[in-house]
Amino acid sequence: MNPLNAPLSGVHIVEFEGLGPGPLAGRMLADMGARVTVVARPLKGGVGERLGGGGSNPLRRGKAVLTLDLKQAADVAKALDLIEQADALIEGNRPGVMEKLGLGPTACAVRNPKLVYGRMTGWGQSGPLAHAAGHDLNYVALTGLLSLAARPGQAPIVPPTVVGDAGGALGLAFGIACALVDVRGGGPGRVVDGAIVDVVAMLGTLAQWIRAAGQIGGPAPSPFHDSPFYDSYGCADGGFITLAALEPQFYALLLRKLGLDDVDPRAQYEVEQWPGLKARIAALIASRPRAHWCELLEGGDACFAPALSLAEAARHPHNVARGIYSDAGAGGPDVAPAPRFLPLSEAGP
Repeated sequence: MNPLNAPLSGVHIVEFEGLGPGPLAGRMLADMGARVTVVARPLKGGVGERLGGGGSNPLRRGKAVLTLDLKQAADVAKALDLIEQADALIEGNRPGVMEKLGLGPTACAVRNPKLVYGRMTGWGQSGPLAHAAGHDLNYVALTGLLSLAARPGQAPIVPPTVVGDAGGALGLAFGIACALVDVRGGGPGRVVDGAIVDVVAMLGTLAQWIRAAGQIGGPAPSPFHDSPFYDSYGCADGGFITLAALEPQFYALLLRKLGLDDVDPRAQYEVEQWPGLKARIAALIASRPRAHWCELLEGGDACFAPALSLAEAARHPHNVARGIYSDAGAGGPDVAPAPRFLPLSEAGP
């Protein structure tokens, strides 16, 4: 990564390796140029090994790994020596665990009062659920946002690990970066309480706004669940496509592309017409394979995309052109750092 693409160059982060979101936050910061040292446990195993298959760990990309047994006083001392020279720390244990190890914020502040101490948990450092076990699906459920993924009478579901774990990781990385700016400006060290439930609730601000207007999560038909112009549709070959033509001009174009010239685009939000039109569009899409709809609709303003598998996504021309995925061998495709950075003078279209 060249200096332009390394805004966190010169920042040293100590990451106490855990499961999922904490290491992902560390990788995000490493991708931005930070030097990340992972403190790993001597023993392997557990759910991470089972889910990841025991192969190379993409969450360790760009990091140095130091194995320490934190049940041994000598290794705790080594960890404190490392923390003394660090700018930030990431840990993902239940509240109180780091304190019992002698590595809590108070102990670390004695050695490094400017430290940014990032804590990655599901429920947060306080509250009735703080010490309870949980995973991504549970945290998203408690925010109320999981309910918005359900059709009437059906169970809600979201892509595993993306909304909760990855959302929480992004929130923690953002919090650490913000705190580092303040510390480098003369501010004090601080704890960043990166609770997944907090971050996901915050990310739901748009959904809360739309719900307040009665457009989702209530008794009225929702553009996001009930309309014909925002949904996934099955194709003749078993593939799926997505349509999301919310704006009137895009909806009008979609109707023209689909040959639905008898449908008045000005009646887009007349909800009593939605069921019939949705059934009509579903039958139309089901009459042709996915490739037909890609050729007809992709790349225009009809707000269209095919619903790709992970393998297909790695081969899609747009993703290839942007270099989003690269071949990492048996571990599957690797994903490029995001966001990207360009010189201000060269950032035009």
